[in-house]
Amino acid sequence: MLRHFCSRGLTALLHQLDLRRITLVCHDWGGPTGLGFAFSNAGRVAAFVVMSTWAWPLPPAEFHTRIFPWRMMHAPLVGPYLLGRHNALAGRGVYLSVVDREKFRKRAQQAYEWALPDPASCLLTWTWPRWIPLDSTARALERFRWLENELAACHLPTMIVWGREDEVFDPATFSARFKQLLPHAEGPHLVTGRHFLQEDSGHEIAALIADFLARNRTEG
Repeated sequence: MLRHFCSRGLTALLHQLDLRRITLVCHDWGGPTGLGFAFSNAGRVAAFVVMSTWAWPLPPAEFHTRIFPWRMMHAPLVGPYLLGRHNALAGRGVYLSVVDREKFRKRAQQAYEWALPDPASCLLTWTWPRWIPLDSTARALERFRWLENELAACHLPTMIVWGREDEVFDPATFSARFKQLLPHAEGPHLVTGRHFLQEDSGHEIAALIADFLARNRTEG
């Protein structure tokens, strides 16, 4: 189980639905989760789209090394208070992670808050990020080493899409690293967007994915 960096929920769902030839769109924690599923269930996945994510142990994003806001927000006492009791991720974090904040506030923010209505539902927002490896003693280091090795050996069709303004996983570092590991990948396609790029460029991203799917369906 150490190598299988994917949620049991995702694995159970996709197996129950018996989905095959899946194209996984992996964003943020969807990167290690979705890619982990794919590399543990190779016959079910046909292609990837990776967006503002990562899949290797070190070095971490510079954003995650900062005392404020990252380390403070995920400290043992502060994390449960801000991210659990006060829902700081949906209430403020996502808002600060888009370019057009007014549009997001009017059209989408309530959906994020609805999905995380109480401290119990917010649990993963402050516990799961603490698994991001920040040094060589991190408990998830071996899992991410496995993930990186599997990624480097992967030849599945892949497209890289990134937000130009992403401050969490900056495109110059992280999209370039994906391209290095997956030199056959399309892109990176840079679109308007901070970390939640789908909120700023949803229609553009959807068009890129639709074209990618159509071409790979034809070529396959």
